[in-house]
Amino acid sequence: MPQPKPDDLAAAAPPTDGRCALLIVEDDADLRDMMAQLLDLEGVRTHVVANGREAIDYLRRGARPRLILLDLMMPGLSGFDVTRRVTKRLPKTRVVILTMYSSEAHVVEALRSGAMAYVVKDASADELVTAIREASAGRRFLSAPFSNDLIETYLKRPGGTDPYETLTPREREVLHLVAEGLTSSEIAARLFISPRTAESHRANLMRKLGLRSRTDLVRFAFQRGIVPLESSGAPLSEEE
Repeated sequence: MPQPKPDDLAAAAPPTDGRCALLIVEDDADLRDMMAQLLDLEGVRTHVVANGREAIDYLRRGARPRLILLDLMMPGLSGFDVTRRVTKRLPKTRVVILTMYSSEAHVVEALRSGAMAYVVKDASADELVTAIREASAGRRFLSAPFSNDLIETYLKRPGGTDPYETLTPREREVLHLVAEGLTSSEIAARLFISPRTAESHRANLMRKLGLRSRTDLVRFAFQRGIVPLESSGAPLSEEE
């Protein structure tokens, strides 16, 4: 039997290890365990993974959580891209973003990607539980100090003029990995493609974004919240 494509979550086989009600995706082990313990006290059956890749792999094996509690900035695959894949392939699964980033641009990007709730990491445990309950009921929840009215204004702005929206899912993956400092050969190994294909994706995404150097690319990725500053390759160099 052929294996499902990496982003073809809906075609995955039924799970063999049971189903969780909520999937926690967080690269900080201490925070991951703390959230699991909190939700266990609330009677929520959880499963935890360390990054976006592990989340996609878990879903490919057939898990169908009601909710996903997801960090935005993780190595390998950002929370934005995980959210897009999940909401496209598994529309019944709700995504709750839990992140340190508190800018309106990040909120808008998350909601446009399909997230139902957005919570900052310094929020109280009660606020996080409320966000999960609201998202589970199909209602939007935004952590303070975000205003629903203000976010609605941002969301109603035309999105078609954003060059990032023209990137394919694979180009977004390559953008993320280049910004982390990976070479074309390393990206090829990570994504199971040839180095030439990796270079082609890189050239295409830079052309679409109007970028001329890796320094420009890293700056763009940081400003868009695609990767945190500490994840970007340093020192910056045009040499592979």
